[in-house]
Amino acid sequence: MSSLSTHVLDTALGRPAQGVPVRLYRGDIVEATGTTDADGRIGELAPRLEHGTYRLWFDVTTYAESTGEDIFFPEVSVTFTVADERHYHVPLLLSPFAFSTYRGS
Repeated sequence: MSSLSTHVLDTALGRPAQGVPVRLYRGDIVEATGTTDADGRIGELAPRLEHGTYRLWFDVTTYAESTGEDIFFPEVSVTFTVADERHYHVPLLLSPFAFSTYRGS
């Protein structure tokens, strides 16, 4: 089985995004929840993932309210496929009018 972690960085402020609520879905079922720590990380959101399609949902509004930033995207969803036994790390880079993600390690 695979495992999953995530990391959220606020590129506009140049620091980790602390306090971002995150949910992991498989279909319509919530598989795991967490909130980013002071380093913007959730080190082990899901320690055991079966093969399949998942969706990470980031509550950007809650984070933006805590920083006083205006954010164009109130939430971010990242859908990905687990196809092997390796660790999956899905970082999110935020700015007021854009976001990006990639598969990290």
